[in-house]
Amino acid sequence: MSRLRSLSRPATAAAAVTALSMTASGCVTVHGEREVVPAATKAEAGRALKDFLTAYNKADKAYDPALDAARVTGPLGAINQAGLKSNKGQHPGGNPDQVPLELTDAKFSIPKKAGWPRWFVADTHANRREDMRWLFVFTKGSADQLWEASYLNLVAPDKMPELKKDKDGWAEPVAAGSSSLAVAPKNLGKQYTSYLKSGGDTFAPGDHTSTWKAFRDKNTKRRGIAVQYIDEPKNDGTFAPVGLRTQDGGAMVFFSTHHYEKQTAAKGVNLTVDPEVKPLLTGEVKQSVLLERVSNQLVLDPTGSGKVTFLSRIQGLTGAKGE
Repeated sequence: MSRLRSLSRPATAAAAVTALSMTASGCVTVHGEREVVPAATKAEAGRALKDFLTAYNKADKAYDPALDAARVTGPLGAINQAGLKSNKGQHPGGNPDQVPLELTDAKFSIPKKAGWPRWFVADTHANRREDMRWLFVFTKGSADQLWEASYLNLVAPDKMPELKKDKDGWAEPVAAGSSSLAVAPKNLGKQYTSYLKSGGDTFAPGDHTSTWKAFRDKNTKRRGIAVQYIDEPKNDGTFAPVGLRTQDGGAMVFFSTHHYEKQTAAKGVNLTVDPEVKPLLTGEVKQSVLLERVSNQLVLDPTGSGKVTFLSRIQGLTGAKGE
């Protein structure tokens, strides 16, 4: 359903900015670090964004995953690295038509928290999809690590929520297990994958919920090809959900999921493998192919019992196996 061509052409809808802590208390204690402090200075955040952009453009020019591997992680890293490998396989000489990505008008939402990991959100304007804001989550697991971009979602400016800030301008993180929200952030992946299988009323109708589920349900009935879907939440490490409190008491939450699509051909029917799939393919496509995708979502998670609303989703092919 989704075609990944590096970071330059993400499949997206509207979205919004956010980020979140990874324990029920909203903080992590490592090596006795209990003081609640900003995750980064604004100058540090600016350098992290600049360093990522430099590495990304070098990798995009050469279609070489190694050139930005140290600056990406989590779902964005999985999508970016596989996309570069796919493009390298199709264009061994690199990207002769590259227009370097430019990120301007950067605004940073930096939460105060204790311990590690730490993270912040960069809200930027880009020279691609100029009608949208490009939102990155940057994370690092210790003082010795580099800042890495873990999430990317695109947001329509009129969909941007107002984030809660203290008197000094620092954002407020939301705990992964928060009981004040319609769905605790740590459960969003599980709820979403369950919805794609069985439906329900957890999520508001839209492109990435009711419309996508209807497409997939219909796609299983293709003539001569049986299609099966398996969906899994991804909550570990840099794939963990992150989010910030909004002024209305809800939260903007990034979360990630893992999706498998198995296509099995009937006898006498040939499966066609798309060009972008071939560089990621292992095994030989005889009767079936298993496509693996990673998706990162951005949602508005309200207080109480309201419906979770999707603001953006970016999905990319990360692997394929022939059988």
